[in-house]
Amino acid sequence: MSAVQIMKQLRGEMRYDEHLAWHTSWRVGGPARRFYRPADSDDLIQFLQGLPAREPILWLGLGSNLLVRDAGFNGTVIALKGRIERIEMVSATRLRAEAGISCARVARLGAREGLVGLEFLAGIPGTMGGALAMNAGAFGGETWQSVTAVETVDRWGQVRRRPPSEFNIGYRQVEGPLGEWFLAAYMEAEPGDVQAGQRKIRQLLERRAASQPIGLSSCGSVFRNPEGDYAARLIEAAGMKGERIGGAQVSKKHANFIINTGAATAADIERLIERVAQRVEQESGVRLQTEVHLIGEAGPW
Repeated sequence: MSAVQIMKQLRGEMRYDEHLAWHTSWRVGGPARRFYRPADSDDLIQFLQGLPAREPILWLGLGSNLLVRDAGFNGTVIALKGRIERIEMVSATRLRAEAGISCARVARLGAREGLVGLEFLAGIPGTMGGALAMNAGAFGGETWQSVTAVETVDRWGQVRRRPPSEFNIGYRQVEGPLGEWFLAAYMEAEPGDVQAGQRKIRQLLERRAASQPIGLSSCGSVFRNPEGDYAARLIEAAGMKGERIGGAQVSKKHANFIINTGAATAADIERLIERVAQRVEQESGVRLQTEVHLIGEAGPW
């Protein structure tokens, strides 16, 4: 079947020149040349099979941990939010969660099923696909600590099931087979008490609300914590809390958050990230590394 015939049979939603500011938690970012929302995993596989071999692809979940530059992305965005998000129990202590489901929903299902060990996912403001890609963590927990297997899909729509041993997993980084993306995760937890799990999630979310600028446009944590220290402490010690460029500002509540005060551009945020990193290095000798991924064109196409 030709690529044209494949594309004609698709059931998802295609948009052109879609502004990514509408789909990212920072509310900034220029247009994507093509923006596709697959109907389901089968439709996604068919879509991948019809793409040109050299087409740039950006996988998008909730749009957190992502800074899309103002000129946008000259390629195809595959948006999984609200689409590939099935979750099911496959045994009494094991669940399968697709890449488009939010981490918070996985935490809630685990608690409802009386599982212990997935509650930390409630503090990750993204989808399982993104959490798997960067070994996202919160409240002392990390995504891959509970993963027993993953399903991946490659550029030609080939689905594979892989164990964690086939990935190099570290702090906020995951390296695996080239040209494959996460489609689903199998996660194992210990049996426990339903009410205790739900209570722990409430407590974690209360801690998060008390310490982070929830409700404001941000990407989550901007910088990785250096070994033995915290990025937020170093940024605050460097006197950068409240620092701003244009509409971008270092949060006064949590120094490792940069917020869009309402009129920020991606360029404002990018310049502020670099200013913070330079100031911290001057003051402490530590060069902070970003958690956030920088995507797209710096200037007009």
